[in-house]
Amino acid sequence: MRILVMGGTWFLGRAIVDDALRRGWEVTTFNRGRSGAVEGSDTVRGDRTSADDLKRLASRGPWDAVIDTSSSEFPPRDVLLATDLLRPAAARWVHVSTVSVYEGWPHHPLTEDSPLLECPSDADESFGHTGADGSPTKYGFQKAGGEAAVRAAFGDDAVFLRPGVILGPGEYVGRLPWWLTRAQRGGPIVAPAPATQMIQPVDVRDVAAFAVDQAAGTDRPGQAFNIAHPEGISWAGFIAECLAVTGSTGSPVWADAATLTAHGVKQWTELPLWRTHPGVWSVDASRAAAAGLRCRPLADTIADTWAWMQADGRPVEHPRWDEHGVDPAKEAQILAALGQEMTALPKVASTWQTRNLQ
Repeated sequence: MRILVMGGTWFLGRAIVDDALRRGWEVTTFNRGRSGAVEGSDTVRGDRTSADDLKRLASRGPWDAVIDTSSSEFPPRDVLLATDLLRPAAARWVHVSTVSVYEGWPHHPLTEDSPLLECPSDADESFGHTGADGSPTKYGFQKAGGEAAVRAAFGDDAVFLRPGVILGPGEYVGRLPWWLTRAQRGGPIVAPAPATQMIQPVDVRDVAAFAVDQAAGTDRPGQAFNIAHPEGISWAGFIAECLAVTGSTGSPVWADAATLTAHGVKQWTELPLWRTHPGVWSVDASRAAAAGLRCRPLADTIADTWAWMQADGRPVEHPRWDEHGVDPAKEAQILAALGQEMTALPKVASTWQTRNLQ
């Protein structure tokens, strides 16, 4: 196989390149060069919003497949530009999208047959809106338009991967790293009740392996796949694993949604992965499982992410990092309301950890 990865140097893109190289494939990566290169791949520098750069890239083809991991920050018209110009050089397009493209997310359980948000394939960054309760999102509209752009150019040769939350070594958003650094600090930890609530994040390496598998399936018509952990993990299990791998003596203090809301805790960010909408963790990924998606236990994801952090692993700088995590002073107020006293926090040795406790 000979593939092109749009992006390909950090988090999911890097995991895809690593997986493909292990299979002995020829891999070309296309990016702006802000996050290095991957040894063993053919690196092409350029801007995916530039027609000239895309035409120059197309001349390096053909490829059996393109895997696009870098479209999340671009409007549909830029996705359309890339798909139109690369179509003559590529037999298949595997597009990393999101569950946010569904009309019903996060309110309702989802399958691949759930209706999508509508957005033109040539829309600019102004298209869409975010609802009063945070859904639908402008991001979701934009990503739906991106899917429409891919579909217009590649038709049945397009595959759409719609993950919810991706965690693992190299994570740049900061969800799991925040929970791990918070666990390490110890003491009573505000945790979202109910403890039995199941969550469905997936490991970046498992998403990568599935994306590469789909790139190889050029003899099969493309389709859409929801990407979520088929078993998941409970909140109690998630926090217990974070405490265990960090060697912490901390313990969760369970706060219901009313208490967290009363203290102004922002869902999804201040307590990463917490959201009360019933559809957030009701994503049916059985189609992907039937097609070969294999998800490792999330306990392994948590342990491997902590090992990466302890080895001074550093994510690519990204503005979303600073959105995540509840301020210690606010957490202390919540604990006090729950009848708990937050003890003094121990110092941490790692510069990486210190930076990310802020």
